[in-house]
Amino acid sequence: MKNKAEKKTQAEQLRSQLATVSTVVLSTFQGITVEDDTKLRRAVEAAGGKYQVVKNTVAERAAAGTPTEGLLKDLKGTNSIAYTAADPVALAKILTKFAKDVPAYKFRAGWVEGRVVSIADITALSNLPSKEELISKIMFMLNAPAQRLATVLAAVPRDLAVVTSEAVKAGKFAGGEGAAAPAPAQESAQ
Repeated sequence: MKNKAEKKTQAEQLRSQLATVSTVVLSTFQGITVEDDTKLRRAVEAAGGKYQVVKNTVAERAAAGTPTEGLLKDLKGTNSIAYTAADPVALAKILTKFAKDVPAYKFRAGWVEGRVVSIADITALSNLPSKEELISKIMFMLNAPAQRLATVLAAVPRDLAVVTSEAVKAGKFAGGEGAAAPAPAQESAQ
């Protein structure tokens, strides 16, 4: 068991982390195996976030004075929090998938970009494309017109070369394969 000084240190560390995050998801962990808890922790950390089990009083003290104060106030029961300063969609996807795989894991509430959100909002957030996917789609959309212009501009000389080659083969120009042989020069009679 932690003494008062350790709890105070833990609360201060959590406060400094909560002051910089963009997303916090509050959940219950009761009934989750240690193996599942470890898998969740690793998955959240791989996405650039953190997951931890917190004592209610420690969480409330840590949240005091931070934007997440409304979310972590008057907590009851066993609680855990997952939070990130990175992509909120990636965190929501991981937690939603875990909640489907492990029914004991239940969402309680969330805080995203300055406002408290419901469980339905967290699920809807998990259905959005990730930040990387959105950037990729935007880059494709920005690149497409330039790519089409380059294709059109390259087509003009290519088409000219094809038409010229066919004209030479058809004998439309002197010296081509199908060109008529020059008439023999006539000698003048003297």
